[in-house]
Amino acid sequence: MNALIRGIEGLNAWIGERIKWVTTLLVLLIFVDVVLRYFFSMTKAWTIELEWHLFALIFLLGAAYAFKEDQHVRVDIFYARWSARRKAWVNLVGTLFFLIPWCLVVIWTSFQYAENALIFQERSPNPGGLPARYVIKFAITVGFVLLILQAIAVVARSIQTLRNPNR
Repeated sequence: MNALIRGIEGLNAWIGERIKWVTTLLVLLIFVDVVLRYFFSMTKAWTIELEWHLFALIFLLGAAYAFKEDQHVRVDIFYARWSARRKAWVNLVGTLFFLIPWCLVVIWTSFQYAENALIFQERSPNPGGLPARYVIKFAITVGFVLLILQAIAVVARSIQTLRNPNR
């Protein structure tokens, strides 16, 4: 079980460390876009679309990393004061009954959504927009696959904690 946890968390850490650089790229792109737009009255559809594509990648591919690092949104009013065993129960039940089913629904529907975009070779409806819109649509599926993998690691770690709370 430890090898599985290490493998999943290693993958999400590797992706998370790389996706941080996409944030830097996005900031630079927005800076250039703003300078060109406000000082030279120039803007291109592809730059605006690339900005939201990069933002989507940061969010989608970074979600599993944030979950791994326990930096996701959580109401810590009660959770922070609970014992490791009680936290493990909350993580186990919440992940099994809420996160994993939701991820399965999103993976199933987003794959069909992206597959249709690929079949029809969907591209931006804007003149000068980005081609291959299916790439960003498949990122939804990939992001949720990474998230469900991290959920599996959280379930495994919670089970380990419940079996041996001193660990």
